[in-house]
Amino acid sequence: MSKPSADTDEFADIREQVAALCAKFPGEYWRALDRERGYPTDFVTALTKAGYLAALIPEEFGGSGLGISAAAAILEEVHASGGNGAACHAQMYTMGTILRHGSAKQKKNYLPKIASGELRLQAFGVTEPTSGTDTLSLRTTARREGNDHYVINGQKIWTSRAEHSDLMLLLARTEPKEKTKKRTDGLSVFLVDMRLAQSTSITINPIRTMMNHATTEVFFDDLRVPAENMIGEEGQGFRYILAGMNAERILIAAECIGDAKWFIDKATQYAKERVLFDRPIGQNQGVQFPIARAYAQMRAAELMVHEAARQYEAGADIGPEANMAKLLAADASWFAADMCVQTFGGFGFAEEYDVERKFRETRLYQVAPISTNMILSYLAEHVLGLPRSY
Repeated sequence: MSKPSADTDEFADIREQVAALCAKFPGEYWRALDRERGYPTDFVTALTKAGYLAALIPEEFGGSGLGISAAAAILEEVHASGGNGAACHAQMYTMGTILRHGSAKQKKNYLPKIASGELRLQAFGVTEPTSGTDTLSLRTTARREGNDHYVINGQKIWTSRAEHSDLMLLLARTEPKEKTKKRTDGLSVFLVDMRLAQSTSITINPIRTMMNHATTEVFFDDLRVPAENMIGEEGQGFRYILAGMNAERILIAAECIGDAKWFIDKATQYAKERVLFDRPIGQNQGVQFPIARAYAQMRAAELMVHEAARQYEAGADIGPEANMAKLLAADASWFAADMCVQTFGGFGFAEEYDVERKFRETRLYQVAPISTNMILSYLAEHVLGLPRSY
């Protein structure tokens, strides 16, 4: 592992414990799953039993009641250990919508079961084929019928882990766009119980991608959802989802930092051991300098992640910080990934070293959950005051 990135690390114990858990799931485990596009059920179960996926759930509901800095340390360590937290990270931030905006009954009914692992909340239904990151243009509708339920019709895409989740947090339009006073109105959030839904009402089609991400497209055909499963007020769903996105940005940025550390460690060790022309390749500046630059970029991004987490815990409005953390961390991990492949040369493409797998996995974060270009556009318009781009 890399040397500690800070003189003191208040989460050193957590990191050590997570690393010990991850050691039980070595590269062979992840490679086998990658080949078969399998879901890491054993790994997710182990994280759940250890209480790590309930880190942000208050103790009164069976969780650990930790802050987002601790949650970030958990996911960072998973990635730094060579694993992939994308199989389960959504549970950490999607449950925040229930915690902050759910009714007392919803919190009591769902949070303890999510914390214990009895229920998995891994699916997040927001993105659609025609709207992409333009969330306000989504077309999935939820029509009120009577006093006791809504009927949902539409399609979501890139809905990861839908096949492995008991619950889905779903954003749907409850009022036609043309009838709303503000663009952000008219969207509502529902907690969909995937277990109770009739098979004819929900169709899940897996999407095979360049990495093992268990992502899908989901079709809703007259899906009946109890009215009591709406979270918060009708029409205010976009605000609820937006609030949770800052947590999502921070946690995924932490995963990127973990990836960067893994690549840097892997490249450093290989550069010390690989001998060509009677000397280790790490003695060459052409090999040294990219590794050193990757380390410097990782450290800078890591500090931004820590600052965003600190401000989040202080209750500040951290849209810029959360987005910058995700941008810088994704760039740092991608630079480190490319550097690592270059350091390994041809061996970087060999499955047994795990470099090519992690290379594919970390590339995702240049695009998801929000692309780096979208973040740059946000910063230009909302932070720097530049004209809105088209």
